[in-house]
Amino acid sequence: MISCASFAVSAIALNAPLSPIFAAPGERRFKIGACDWSLGKSDPSSMEIARQIGLDGVEVNMGNAANKMKLRQPTVQKAYLEAAKKNGVEIASLAMAETNSVPIFSEPQAAIWLLDSIDACKALGVKVVLLAMFGTGELKAEDTASVGRVVELLKEIGPRAEKAGVIIGLENYLSAIDNLKILDKVGSPAVQVYYDVGNSTDKGYDIIKEIRLLGKRVCMFHAKDGGFMLGQGRVDFRAVRAAMDDIEYKGWIQIEAAAPKGILDDYRAHLAFLRSHFSA
Repeated sequence: MISCASFAVSAIALNAPLSPIFAAPGERRFKIGACDWSLGKSDPSSMEIARQIGLDGVEVNMGNAANKMKLRQPTVQKAYLEAAKKNGVEIASLAMAETNSVPIFSEPQAAIWLLDSIDACKALGVKVVLLAMFGTGELKAEDTASVGRVVELLKEIGPRAEKAGVIIGLENYLSAIDNLKILDKVGSPAVQVYYDVGNSTDKGYDIIKEIRLLGKRVCMFHAKDGGFMLGQGRVDFRAVRAAMDDIEYKGWIQIEAAAPKGILDDYRAHLAFLRSHFSA
């Protein structure tokens, strides 16, 4: 979650453009990054912080209404690309955080932002954009009208994302089953689930069963556990790793965890913990 945070379509081959499996170099199966809002930097300097921590990359927020979705601007895109190259890290993914405040199911401008995020992904060489639906923009299963509007919107945008080789990752408080219902109705391999183990634990879902149920329809993971340091709370990350193995996930894990003692020290600890569980 971005803080204000049965496969009807055939499974995608490992070498397909829209595959959720973006393997790390060498023998490593997983790349580990962090969200720029978690690192406390909403600008290209987040890449320097990522380097200092030892991360592989950063999930970057597209922007907000006030800055007119800054990552739509070529000059801003260039600054991020240069910062990533200078610090030897990657722009791992983009995130639509503003849809927590400007609901995708009711505000036309949010749909325009999502369309523009596909172009931004292409410009930045990114494969996934997170579509956040929390806060004012929370998508609730019982709100069938809003769910229906989201489905119709994604039916229109999904094919454009497919053509661009971009995946729209839905992040919300819905269960795996409710998310699968949406994906089945949309019917595009470019619309998948961005799974946050902390959010789903908060909602009381069995995250291990959910990961296996979603299978290859998970495009990326957030690693967090409420206010706990990773490995010291409720989430069994060994079991999470086993579930990832079962669905053959090989890709990014983005840290969005607590940092009570400070970003650098705590995120180095988060990274060391995840590396110990998500190595080759």
